[in-house]
Amino acid sequence: MEGHVEQPTTWTWDEVHALPSSSYHGDIHCVTTWSKLGMEFEGVSVDTLLARARPRPDATHVLAFSSTGYTTNLPLADVTDGKAWVAFTADGMPLSRDHGGPARLLVPHLYFWKSAKWVSGLRLLDHDEPGFWERNGYHNRGDPWLEQRYQGD
Repeated sequence: MEGHVEQPTTWTWDEVHALPSSSYHGDIHCVTTWSKLGMEFEGVSVDTLLARARPRPDATHVLAFSSTGYTTNLPLADVTDGKAWVAFTADGMPLSRDHGGPARLLVPHLYFWKSAKWVSGLRLLDHDEPGFWERNGYHNRGDPWLEQRYQGD
């Protein structure tokens, strides 16, 4: 966790797994119009990570980044209050590489491109900074219930 935080923090694999775990039970939605119902993910709540790093008062957004260079942006409000996790398992099994393992960001109330695969860090910002798909025409927020797929939706 870096950027606009009072305590920049990194965790080893063992350290992040030693943090209190949390789970999500529900549905996920892809921008390509498929949904998967009744999923179960387990990992560490982003709230737990933020509590350790202590966001500065000017932090408004988070940029998730992956080991591949992929990025996605989110308002801080979309990853706090039990809305997001760094997930390690799906339906009781370790996340496969194809599905973002060993760890992916999980923001299930938004389209799944916001749930960055292979997440390696979160950077808190005092401004919005579009990620990969947002720079390439996708909607900045991606709410499936509002069908926010592309810019202008």
